[in-house]
Amino acid sequence: MNLKSKRNKLVVFVCAVAFFAVFSFQTTNAQSNVDAHRAQLERDLAALEAEIDVQQVLLQDKQRDRVSYERDVAILEAQIEKARLSIRARDIAISKINQDIDGKEEVIGGLNEKLNREKESLSQLLRKTNEIDNISLVEVVLGTQNLSEFFEDIDSFDSIKLALSDSFKDIAETKSNTESQKRTLQSKQEDQMDLRNIQKQQKGKIEKREEEKQAIVDATKGVEDEYQKLIKSKEKSAAQIRSELFALRGSAAIPFEKALDLANIASAYTGVRPAFLLGVIAEESNLGENVGTGNWKTDLYECYKGIGYFKSAEKQKAAFLSITAGLGLNPDTLPVSRKPWYGCGGAMGPAQFMPTTWALYVDRIAKATGHNPPSPWNNSDAFMASAILLMDNGADKGTAYSERLAALRYLAGWKNAEKPSYAFYGNDVMALAAKFQKLIDILHSS
Repeated sequence: MNLKSKRNKLVVFVCAVAFFAVFSFQTTNAQSNVDAHRAQLERDLAALEAEIDVQQVLLQDKQRDRVSYERDVAILEAQIEKARLSIRARDIAISKINQDIDGKEEVIGGLNEKLNREKESLSQLLRKTNEIDNISLVEVVLGTQNLSEFFEDIDSFDSIKLALSDSFKDIAETKSNTESQKRTLQSKQEDQMDLRNIQKQQKGKIEKREEEKQAIVDATKGVEDEYQKLIKSKEKSAAQIRSELFALRGSAAIPFEKALDLANIASAYTGVRPAFLLGVIAEESNLGENVGTGNWKTDLYECYKGIGYFKSAEKQKAAFLSITAGLGLNPDTLPVSRKPWYGCGGAMGPAQFMPTTWALYVDRIAKATGHNPPSPWNNSDAFMASAILLMDNGADKGTAYSERLAALRYLAGWKNAEKPSYAFYGNDVMALAAKFQKLIDILHSS
């Protein structure tokens, strides 16, 4: 390489370094704004979660008090406030993820801009080399005040050129990593939206609790004696409990006593408390929308493919067809959960197992029930399947903590179970379990 060429490339590099400094300052400022907004969202979310914890402590304290008008109204108010706070917390979490996605898009855009501006700068500088080429070596040397410094610049140019090449590689790698992070965030965003949809359904429960609280206020006008009379009049008899229908997802409702029989059988095999098992299945039923009206082709297989989960689509399809073939059933006529707006359907029967999950448990369910193969749409098999999964999740320990955690794992898996944003599901299940335990106690005492 001649001296003139080296000198030309050195000029290119000096200009490029100047550009890097300016661009770095701009991107640092932009990132600072993103970080500040994200930090504020995190503070807001932490504050809301602290408020939720306060409501949970209040609930636990009040539930230990004796039954009274003041106590029950306070419990309802705490439940209402806790549900509202949970919805607000979910909105903030989604906003935080959206902010992160916007930040990644800004970084990607900035990197693209940086690459384009660098290329343009280099192109302009290279075009000017024709002018420099017209300068003779003698003129270059004579125009240098310190000849030794000129040669030192030339000797260091190879390392400078390598640094410039590495810069382009780093930009490309950073862009690729940022795009990957963006895809991960978008997946998290989908998960959050799934949960947000469930919490939207919680609004219906909030409204019912508001109505319940108002009914208490209207009926008793805050007088304790009147409230105790109201409680007495609403206490259920054993006969009423036996005839009460127990809702199931993907199947027809059954009498409560039949549901309890199934829960007792599953409990004897797994050690999972019957009332808790009923609480999980009841929560699944109450939260279920578009249940049992879907078709595996559109709501499961095509849906998974439509969102880019091609391997999962094939696995779910293979599992579903294997299950139905083993049962001698027509897959096209069997009910599965219909695709909601936020994700895919395909969950089967009262236990709401996905086909691939059922396939993992099929041998254990068959051994427990004696049905070979077991059916997701058979209530006996479904109750046993739920109990086995809950046992694997730790519910057989029988403590309030282990049961609540097992319910959360049933909903969100082990990785996400202890996230504060999922707490409402575990709380709902435990409240239902307490309700069913009271009904079971009445039946046992009759």
